Amino acid sequence: MQAATPVRAHAIPSVTHALRAVESLLMGAGQRTARRNAWTSVLEDRRRAKDRVEAQHVLEAVAGRASRAT
Repeated sequence: MQAATPVRAHAIPSVTHALRAVESLLMGAGQRTARRNAWTSVLEDRRRAKDRVEAQHVLEAVAGRASRAT
């Protein structure tokens, strides 16, 4: 009977890692920077939209209290 050969576990690269590798092959540094800047802008726009919604809710709550007080 032969001794079993040890099994080596290799980490499977994540989808994100694979996409970044493909991105680095296909795009130049300037394009990557532009894409990342665009994504940062999207996230900032989402944050501002969330802040606007929260402010609107506060204003509506205050307006509701004011109309009941009169």
